[in-house]
Amino acid sequence: MESLYFVLEVVLKNVIVVALLMLFAAYLTLFERKVLARIQIRYGPNRAGPFGILQPLADGIKSFFKEDIIPERADKPLYIIAPMIVITAAIAMVAVIPFGDRIWLFGREIKLVIADVDIGLLYLFAVASLGEYGIVLGGWSSGNKYGVLGALRAAAQMISYEVSLGLAIIGVLILSGSLRLTEIVAAQKDMWFVVYQPFAFILYMICAFAELNRAPFDMPEAESELACGFNIEYSSMKFALFFFAEYTHMIAVAALATTLFLGGWHGPLLPGPVWFLIKVFLIIFVFVWVRATYPRVRYDHVMKLGWKVLIPLTILNIVVTSFVVAVR
Repeated sequence: MESLYFVLEVVLKNVIVVALLMLFAAYLTLFERKVLARIQIRYGPNRAGPFGILQPLADGIKSFFKEDIIPERADKPLYIIAPMIVITAAIAMVAVIPFGDRIWLFGREIKLVIADVDIGLLYLFAVASLGEYGIVLGGWSSGNKYGVLGALRAAAQMISYEVSLGLAIIGVLILSGSLRLTEIVAAQKDMWFVVYQPFAFILYMICAFAELNRAPFDMPEAESELACGFNIEYSSMKFALFFFAEYTHMIAVAALATTLFLGGWHGPLLPGPVWFLIKVFLIIFVFVWVRATYPRVRYDHVMKLGWKVLIPLTILNIVVTSFVVAVR
């Protein structure tokens, strides 16, 4: 009977978290368009429903009814499966991120995380890398030269910046002594790790822009150079899946930053999940703000920044953190 309750709990948590994640991602598109419009002194979406609140629904219906075009020269199996890989990886990342401590319901203790595994952080990085494969395969399989160029850029950017991203969080691992995300949050009960690791947090955020392929590091798309790059040939729901995956991935990366550096759900007065959402929202706002503020960095500069600046700085942060922990 206990096994049945456990399975039921896992299924319910999956359904609730995925449904909320999809809703959040849909309205994140509206939030970004509204913020960009505000910064650029224009109105933004304001026709579909009051204050444009039904715009995500209208966009979804439009994508669903658009003609689905597959180029003649495309590798059809890979072309179809690529957006599925990207969206699946983005959703799977959220499975190990805790959004609260624990609650008691019907006499059962329920952790506010889908899977509290020992290797949560390793799982996250592995799944995030899988998502990049979807982008690379999508660009290559489309048979379009701009798509291939976008795929090559995505691969180069992934190799360059995931190394720095991984090294940036080593300091957090040294301080917490665990790969389990709930234990990393618990270690920040008295003081958030961003206080001990401010440079690591800044480096993580810079690498996160590259991981998300967002401005100023949106090289795989680069509308003015590659006309959308890896997704140039995609239309209808396949394009919508790429689009949706980008915003889901952004939520996951912001949630991970909250977990590793900003104390997760810890905060005064308000319930833990509310604090978690506030912190995630603030990081997402930074992503949008930077997109509206900074121009795209030149491709060779992106590579130089990754290999010649970020990697040495992240290694230096590991050395300093190790030294301080050793002499403490």
